[in-house]
Amino acid sequence: MVSSFIDINLLIYFLLGAVAGITGGMMGLGGGIVIVPALLFLFIKQGMPGDQLMHIAVATSLTTIIFTSVAAAWSHHRKGAVLWPQIRFMIPGIVAGAVAGAVIADYLPGDQLRRAFGVFEILVALQIGFGFNPKAGRSLPRTPGLIVSGIVIGTLSTILGIGGGTLTVPYLMWCNIDIRKAVGTSSACGFPIAVAGALSMILIGSGHDDLPDHTLGYLYWPAAIMIIMSSMLFAPVGAWLAHTLQVSILKKIFAMLLFLIGLRMVI
Repeated sequence: MVSSFIDINLLIYFLLGAVAGITGGMMGLGGGIVIVPALLFLFIKQGMPGDQLMHIAVATSLTTIIFTSVAAAWSHHRKGAVLWPQIRFMIPGIVAGAVAGAVIADYLPGDQLRRAFGVFEILVALQIGFGFNPKAGRSLPRTPGLIVSGIVIGTLSTILGIGGGTLTVPYLMWCNIDIRKAVGTSSACGFPIAVAGALSMILIGSGHDDLPDHTLGYLYWPAAIMIIMSSMLFAPVGAWLAHTLQVSILKKIFAMLLFLIGLRMVI
């Protein structure tokens, strides 16, 4: 009975990774925007004990992004769409921000973290649904400015358990960077965000002795393994669908779904 229960949960995590991979490949979004709320609801439905379920969802999401960001960044690099010199200057800020974000996330009660993510999800839904994109208003800053921007992006991304694409892409477009290079550079930025954020959440979570079984710090590794496998497998399917289906309609539907999920997490 226990074995079948575990097998069913693993299958659900695998299906979640497939959904995250397809939507990421099709919409250009990081998987965290789907994975975090889904994991939270699944943990609750499975009766998982503890008051840190939102923290576990965030850490698990960041861990999966380590692997998906590598695949995405390599794909964009082959097309010459990654601004590596700029990333080099942003990485120190990203790492510092990711560590700070993990500390802040650990300090926040689960309910506050859940509501913060819900508000963010609603904002992303509005951006996707109405196509809000910032107009170019400046050029990329020099090294100190890139470090500061990295700190902000790394901090917020780690608190929310996302790869940073929904923050990095608009910022780079505002700095007069072409959309393709903004997406490619954002994909590459997702790797240091995810590595620093996930490791920090694992180390900080190790100080808690009331976490559920099968956790490493705040990381719930059974879910992470299954999501990593399926998201990397199905991401190319999403990219293929993006060139086959009428994505504008799908974006409206996806935006409505995100809005409802965000509203549910807030209230």
